[in-house]
Parts: sequence; C-alpha cells; structure tokens
Amino acid sequence: MSGPADLLLFGHLLGRTNDNLEIEHLVLLLAEPEHPGLDVQAYLNKLNVMGELARIKLKTCRDQAPADRIVPILRLLYGELGFRGNVTDFYDPQNSFLNHVIDRRTGNPLSLAVVLLAVCRRASVPAHGVSFPGRFLVRAAKASGEIATIDPIDGRMLTPSVLHSLYESATGDPGEIDEQFLAPASHRQIVLRMLTNLRAIYELRGDQERLRFVLERIALLSPSEEVRRRLDSVVSAVALAPRISIN
Repeated sequence: MSGPADLLLFGHLLGRTNDNLEIEHLVLLLAEPEHPGLDVQAYLNKLNVMGELARIKLKTCRDQAPADRIVPILRLLYGELGFRGNVTDFYDPQNSFLNHVIDRRTGNPLSLAVVLLAVCRRASVPAHGVSFPGRFLVRAAKASGEIATIDPIDGRMLTPSVLHSLYESATGDPGEIDEQFLAPASHRQIVLRMLTNLRAIYELRGDQERLRFVLERIALLSPSEEVRRRLDSVVSAVALAPRISIN
C-alpha cells in the first residue's frame, strides 16, 4: 500500500493546470495498491509507441476534421491492437488500472477512453472525454461543426438514436439529451470519476485499506464534508483492525 510520498506526488501532479495535467500519469498512480513499485514511465512509453503508430497512419489525412482523423486511430486500437471492453467482469477493479488495461487490452469504458484520448493527443487529434450518464464516452468534432460520439467499449461511432437510448437507459428520461451531458470533461473530472468507481467497488467489498487509498485522493481532488467523515471512519477502522502475525 502506498504512503505519504505517493499521495504527495499525486497532489503535485493534480496541482498542474488542465493543459499540463498528466492524466495518464495520475491514472497510473491509482494502480499502486495492486501493483506496488509500478514502472509508470514504462507504460507512458507504451502509450508513446501507440501514438507514433497513430501518427504514421494519419499522414495522409492531416487536413480532415477530428472526427474523420480519429477513425484510423479507432481501427488501430480496436482492430490491430485488440482493445475491447471487459464485459465478463465489469466490476473488477483491474479494469480501472491503466497498466492492466494496456497489458491485457481490456478495461471499462473510462480506462479505455483514457487510452484513446492519450493516443489521440500524441497523434495531434483533438478529442475529449464526455462524462455521460451511465457510460463514459469520447467526442470529436465533425467538419460540419457537429459532434461525433464514440463508445470506448468497442470504438464505434454512436448514431443519435443509439446515444439517446444510452441516455434514456441511464436516466429514465425519454426526452432530449441535456447538452451539459455532452460537454467535454476536464482531466480532473475524469480522474474523479475513476476514483468514484473504485470507491464504489471497495466499499462493496469492504476493503478498508484500499478504500482509504481512494478516499485520500478524492479528498485532494474534490474535498467535501462527506468525504472527510467517511475517510475518518475508514482510518479508524484500519487502525483498529487486528494484525495477523505469520511466523
């Protein structure tokens, strides 16, 4: 389990402006409870390689709109490299750990979106995350000025009818989609959503130590009285837990 130095590094990276915030670095740090001593730079280098492959494929379509230029990247990631959503064990916390996602080529919509966005940025293709109800998405601008939305589970472009079905399924609202749900998500919002996912998993499992790890970072990113109280209760529970000695 990580210590104060790891939390300090997380807070340092978090303090950068959105343009300079190293979201892949931040997300990789969240894997510390499961992968102590993780070589973060090695995984950033793997993303760099994917970005270079994407740049090579984009040499012939530099003047196209972002929604057109993202298509070869989707083919690279979901076709040649075999990235896909983990639909057999959706709530496995490993789905949120970027090193696992990169190695196994599978994850949840949010972690797959982080990979897609990282590769797009390295290939100079403007794309943004969308904190959509029930499913994290990716968006890119069309030549017309309209927005194309991509489902990171399988890398497909969503038609307006499918997008509306996702919205209605998640909200129960059959009306028009509120534009706020299609707004670009900031890097901080992406990290917070990932931490919130992990919080739900660890609370369900009763894993107090890993829950403490997550709550400490939520408290830095989005402090609130509720988070402080929950963190205090978890700290107390961990401190009072019996220690097992193995000789």
